[in-house]
Amino acid sequence: MLSMTDTPSNAHTALRLKAVQHGPLSGNAKIPGDKSISHRSLMFGALAEGETVIHGLLEGEDVHATAQAMRELGAQITRDANGTWRAKGVGIGNLQQPKTNLEMGNSGTSTRLLMGLVATHPITATFTGDASLTKRPMGRIITPLTPMGATFEASEGGRLPLTVHGTDEGQPTHYHLPIASAQVKSAIMLAALNTVGTTTIIEDHPTRDHSENMLRYFGADIKTTSQEGGATTITIEGKPSLKAGTINVPSDPSSAAFPVVAALINQGSEITCNHIGMSPTRNGIYTTLQEMGADISIENARSEGGEPIADIIVRGTATLRGIDVPASRVPSMIDEFPILAMAAACAKGTTRMTGLAELRVKESDRLLVVAEGLKACGVNLEMGEDSLTIHGTGTPPQGGATIDAHLDHRIAMSFLILSTVTEKPITIDDASPIKTSFPDFVDLMNGLGARIETD
Repeated sequence: MLSMTDTPSNAHTALRLKAVQHGPLSGNAKIPGDKSISHRSLMFGALAEGETVIHGLLEGEDVHATAQAMRELGAQITRDANGTWRAKGVGIGNLQQPKTNLEMGNSGTSTRLLMGLVATHPITATFTGDASLTKRPMGRIITPLTPMGATFEASEGGRLPLTVHGTDEGQPTHYHLPIASAQVKSAIMLAALNTVGTTTIIEDHPTRDHSENMLRYFGADIKTTSQEGGATTITIEGKPSLKAGTINVPSDPSSAAFPVVAALINQGSEITCNHIGMSPTRNGIYTTLQEMGADISIENARSEGGEPIADIIVRGTATLRGIDVPASRVPSMIDEFPILAMAAACAKGTTRMTGLAELRVKESDRLLVVAEGLKACGVNLEMGEDSLTIHGTGTPPQGGATIDAHLDHRIAMSFLILSTVTEKPITIDDASPIKTSFPDFVDLMNGLGARIETD
């Protein structure tokens, strides 16, 4: 079997993959742990008093980068032979000066959240990353953290390598988020933990609330208030005493979207994805697919550790139809637009997506890369500054292109899913970054009946 972990970790070793038509998919898709929650469980566990036990942690390269960074900052992070992770925390205010640079690989989430954590501790940390991460803007984090007392030395354009000089006299802040970003929100909250007083954050559109949920679970004083017009005010009291606990990481809804769309576009498929996180701030892709006519059943809804979860049953029984995706839904599915575009390319009719500016500053310019890749596969579309309109014919596009994935794991996986139904195989120039978030992607898809192989 072909496993992502079989490839060398050297970022310059390309792994060319393609998928070919192989018929319906079936079976139970074991989706890896939620990446956002995995990052936070290690960070908050490292700040808590006592030992936090974590089950179901995503063991991708991005999360490993977080684990190693927390070790450099003084926490004891270990993995048992059975896959259980443990974080022995140092307590808020007790982070240690790292002896080396914090190497974040491809993980923008780790980098931005940890910048907030370091900002209000009296330590200095230099963040570095791979070729993709060093292109991503960090000014959106620097701006709110500077009045809280931190100072920064960034590369041109506010990018990595970047050094944060933290402070032991952090100041609470009142910040109105100019963009919908859970990373910026979480960075401010992490900085607020070691700051005396009340920090207030206002967001105009709801974003992922995993930080709020988990900090409450650990004992922080966080209040969330809805305002007229849809805005939300979040207040957090500084200097809480966080207590360790047990975390069961739900399966990642963003990762689940790949086999889900594969089942929907391969007629006759039926798959089940269990224990999927279904936070309203994350499940926009499933609402959108259902509006497109997808046969998706959400069953056995329940809650674990403050996070809603459910099982998803997907059947490829009907041709999807094009719809207008409301811009207000973008924050709840920002990472899923590449795979949604693949579904739209197979749908009957026009799918319009707007409010996509944030896609342009992800691991790649996802809006441009998706548009160029789909055009090369024979899809009729128009791209705007923050929009994508795809004209589907109700049948899969021709395919046959080689996609430059720009070291972006979601681009690579999305086009491999599309390639399962195209007349000609689609080749990914380098699929090795998939291991950052979904190490078993190839084996899982092939186990369901796909045929993904080296090119």
